[in-house]
Amino acid sequence: MEIGVRPATEHDLDVLVDLYRVLEAEQTDLKDMWPLADGLPEPVETSMKEMLGDTDVRIFIGTIDDYPFGFIATRSEGLLPQAAGKRVAAIRLVFTHPEARGVGLGEAMIKSVLEHFRGEGFTRFDAYVLPGHRAAKNFFESAGFAARSIVMHHSDD
Repeated sequence: MEIGVRPATEHDLDVLVDLYRVLEAEQTDLKDMWPLADGLPEPVETSMKEMLGDTDVRIFIGTIDDYPFGFIATRSEGLLPQAAGKRVAAIRLVFTHPEARGVGLGEAMIKSVLEHFRGEGFTRFDAYVLPGHRAAKNFFESAGFAARSIVMHHSDD
């Protein structure tokens, strides 16, 4: 079994949308607010295509034996003015298909994206995780991440 990570291209659009839809269903089961506030705007195909063309966004595809089983989408984001122009590389979406979990694909994707951004001079990294998603929290903690902010939400619906 060979694990690989490569930059996504527009040729991967259908694969990215298919993987995203599995991610969306999984996240919605955890928090019904996710597709309304944390997912991608509909139509997802258009959003994903725009992300692929955005110079502040990097998307990588995780493969096993050249078959795409995951993706990681990151964005270079500005900090407050007192950060003197420094930016943070934020992991906005990361997903490994359930059939491919536990074999190191997620770890390979995060390692690749961190190496990429470090190569561009980044020293600060964020990752967005749903509260209660213990597996995702553990995954990022194993890569050296720690919580720095928690968003609280209340709904009268």
